[in-house]
Amino acid sequence: MLIACLALAACSQEDEATPSGCLEGRDAVLEALKVAPDPVTLEGTPLSECLSDTTDGGELQEIGAAYVGAAAVLGDRSAEQPDGTATLQLGYLLGAVKRSEAGAQGVGYELGRRLEAEAARVPPGSAAFTLGRRAGEKGG
Repeated sequence: MLIACLALAACSQEDEATPSGCLEGRDAVLEALKVAPDPVTLEGTPLSECLSDTTDGGELQEIGAAYVGAAAVLGDRSAEQPDGTATLQLGYLLGAVKRSEAGAQGVGYELGRRLEAEAARVPPGSAAFTLGRRAGEKGG
C-alpha cells in the first residue's frame, strides 16, 4: 500500500513539472510560431500550457523571457510589414497567453501586459494580427 501511495505521489509531481519544450527559449518559440494560425506547440505542448499555477517561479521567468523576446522580434518585423506573417505570429502568441490567463488564474497577466506593449506597434485593425490572436485564444 505504501509503495502504491509513493508511486501515485511521484506521478502527481511528474504531471506538474513544466514540459521541457517550454524551456527551450526564444528561438524555439519563434520556430514553433511558423505554423500559426495552425496550432502551435513546443515539443507537443501548446504555448498556453507552458504557463500554469504549477510552473515554478524560475521556470515561469524563463518562459516569460522567451515569450517577450519572441514578441520583441515579431514586433520589429510587424512594424515593417503590418499585415505580414510576423504580425499573425505575434497575434497568435498574445492569444495563447490570453488563453493561459483564463486557465491559470491570471498567472500570465503580467506577461500578457508586456506582450501587449510589444504589439502596440501593430496598426489597429490589422487583419493578420486579429487572425493570429483568435487562433491563439482558441487553441494556443
